[in-house]
Amino acid sequence: MVEQRISGPRSGPAPQPGPGHRPGSVIIVGAGIIGLTTAWELLEAGWDVTVCDPEPMSGASFAAAGMLAPASEVVWDQPTLYGLMVSAAQLWPLLAGRVAAGVGRPVGHLTTETLVCAGDAADRRALADLTGLQRRLGMDLEEISSATARQLEPALGPGVVGAVRIPDDHQVDPRRIMAAILEVLEQRGTVVRQQVSGLRRSGEARDSADAPDSADARDNADAGEARDGRRVVGVRLADGTTLAADEVLVAAGLASGGLDGLPEGLDLPLRPVWGDILRVRVPERLRPLVTRTVRGLVHGVPVYLVPREDGTLVIGATSREDGLAGPSVGGVHQLLRDAQRLVPGVLECEVLEVTARARPGTPDDVPLIGRVAPGLTVSTGYFRHGILLSALGARLGADLVAGREIEPETAAAVDPRRFARVMAR
Repeated sequence: MVEQRISGPRSGPAPQPGPGHRPGSVIIVGAGIIGLTTAWELLEAGWDVTVCDPEPMSGASFAAAGMLAPASEVVWDQPTLYGLMVSAAQLWPLLAGRVAAGVGRPVGHLTTETLVCAGDAADRRALADLTGLQRRLGMDLEEISSATARQLEPALGPGVVGAVRIPDDHQVDPRRIMAAILEVLEQRGTVVRQQVSGLRRSGEARDSADAPDSADARDNADAGEARDGRRVVGVRLADGTTLAADEVLVAAGLASGGLDGLPEGLDLPLRPVWGDILRVRVPERLRPLVTRTVRGLVHGVPVYLVPREDGTLVIGATSREDGLAGPSVGGVHQLLRDAQRLVPGVLECEVLEVTARARPGTPDDVPLIGRVAPGLTVSTGYFRHGILLSALGARLGADLVAGREIEPETAAAVDPRRFARVMAR
């Protein structure tokens, strides 16, 4: 197996326009973590940002636990993801700090470490094998005994037979940071709470109430591009009204591939992968139940418990493709059973919420990020890693919108047309 390392974009200030470009107007379709963090990057770079979503923050990001865990998210045979996850994790402190400064309050970014626990002897052997891969990738971790793990987290159960300590796997509260960015957008940008049904091309008829196409004000090359009808110059809403912009970025998760007006031949191979997740409140007498993120394998099945500052705990998450849109009874049972194996005290907690959402998966579990037509960029397909990868995806998407080249190896890895090219060979 080839262990591929892919570098991400720089970790400095927000993306600036590329040569021959200047900040203009951009419409972002989708207000989940990808759409909102990309909107933040472009807003900071001076763009006029409009985000369209009938229910901001309501998709897969709403359910997510928010683990920023490039080491403990490593699995076998996904070499392309390794470098992407590390690069994204390195960008997160800067992103969270900038957003927190923008709203004047914390956004739930915590740098507490992660413990990955083994539920039985077979799980311990599986963790040991995975630890070898993580070490070869240069990740910082420490194998510890169950006794040492219980010294760190006294609430761990007697069934825990070993653990791995990962200091650089952290967390963020997705709901808090998304709410903060949305707040800024409502003050400095525009939030349109309507469904986007399709894309507008230059030369199409538009409502008389619309502003003139931004392409009309571009330089001669862009104007020529606009006249041939290929350039995307805005979006059409479900009620038939239209919005115009210099650029459009589609970050609508599973809905991204269903928009009218996508380039001919562009297939976004997305599939829904459902996940069940629980939120519980720890009784005052038990707080803190755990102080670190506790992940584990229990009879070969992964489970995690993520503590929040407010005394709640997120327990997740299943991964299923059975078509059930609501929470699965079997999934909820599995989560509680396995969480109880690691931390028995969870059974004394109060259930606050049981949620299920569909993650947008791709055939290789790597996102689809790229400029697919003049004026049009897509950023979707983040599967289970949407929160972690959003800091990287936002930079890549903002760079593409701004006309900047992204690192060639990264561009190839996330190319939205990569599967079509493989099939054509």
